[in-house]
Amino acid sequence: MTKVLAGHQAPTFALNGTNGQPFSLADALRKGPVVAAFFKISCPVCQFTLPFLERLYETYGDDRVSFVAISQDNKRDTKEFCAEYDLSFPTVLDSDGYPVSNQYGLTNVPTVFLIEPSGKVSVSSIGFSKADLEKISSEVARHLGRSPAPVFRLDEVVPEYKPG
Repeated sequence: MTKVLAGHQAPTFALNGTNGQPFSLADALRKGPVVAAFFKISCPVCQFTLPFLERLYETYGDDRVSFVAISQDNKRDTKEFCAEYDLSFPTVLDSDGYPVSNQYGLTNVPTVFLIEPSGKVSVSSIGFSKADLEKISSEVARHLGRSPAPVFRLDEVVPEYKPG
């Protein structure tokens, strides 16, 4: 569960990245929407979900859309996870007491949010949801004035849902 649902304002946060660079939600929202994914490296559903978010990042990530992964693990383990799963979008650390995860009221990971430039959450997705990732793709494409790109390949067997 999460206390932040679609239609709610997303709590703002600032965290340091695995690369040492700070990430501020408020700054990112000034450029456009933000796809924010909370995860834990030991979570099998996170391991399944984040590569699909990487696919979206490779398709849509630019100066007008931000992607950020929020890790509940330490820096070393998070960097190893990102390398193992070929994740190139920014990753920040929420490991010391989980202040941002707690602010969002998270009880499950992965939890993925699409946050509009106004700060309003338009998609709140817990676990792996094929439909939610397709909705995120459509909404981001709409913001960019593009046609939505497919998230999943025709030759992939992808379940509709996996609980986190």
